[in-house]
Amino acid sequence: LRAIAEAGPDAEEQVMSAQKDTVRRVLSQIEAAVARVQDGTYGVCLTCAKPIPVERLEILPYTPSCVPCQRSAG
Repeated sequence: LRAIAEAGPDAEEQVMSAQKDTVRRVLSQIEAAVARVQDGTYGVCLTCAKPIPVERLEILPYTPSCVPCQRSAG
């Protein structure tokens, strides 16, 4: 963080903007996961409709897809 501060206000602003974008993206993913809980589709891959392994959901509880489908998506 010190290097960012020393780089100037423009660099600091870019980092803050990127952090805000990340927070917004993750929040959106969490909200989508809550909606899947409510409609009974949580834990089911949105791409292949197979169950997402519990181990993956423990690591990334808001994931909408299984690992093979995530890899295929790039």
